Amino acid sequence: MRVLFVCLGNICRSPTAEGVLRHQLQAAGLAEQVHVASAGTGDWHVGKAPDGRTCKAALARGYDLSQQRAQQVSVAHFAEYDLILAMDESNLSHLRALRPHSASGELDLFLRRYGAELDEVPDPYYGGAAGFEQVLDLIEVACQALVVEIKGRL
Repeated sequence: MRVLFVCLGNICRSPTAEGVLRHQLQAAGLAEQVHVASAGTGDWHVGKAPDGRTCKAALARGYDLSQQRAQQVSVAHFAEYDLILAMDESNLSHLRALRPHSASGELDLFLRRYGAELDEVPDPYYGGAAGFEQVLDLIEVACQALVVEIKGRL
């Protein structure tokens, strides 16, 4: 199975989700069966590492994001991934517009799909440390539900 997380710049929310899911899949013994990646709808940060604040907050919880590099989502991703999960409605709208008619993979809003307390993962980029912690809290819970879904699919 192949899962892609998408946010705006691919330096905060989606790389966090990628790192958390990889970690949880490893703990569940599923890391070899699932490919996980992330991308952004914008191209501003292509090739760059995740935001330093994102990396710091994630590392404090045991998630190493240092090897990740931002990429921009493309039409090709729709053929490569079984499940593409957007961090917010704006990202989802962008993905719907980009999605080719022939795409067979699922496209959904990440938190809403898993019944989280919020529908969208808030963008912490312009805020303080608490925003990055909130993002981690939301993503950890939703990724637990995603792992359950993945187990059911495999």
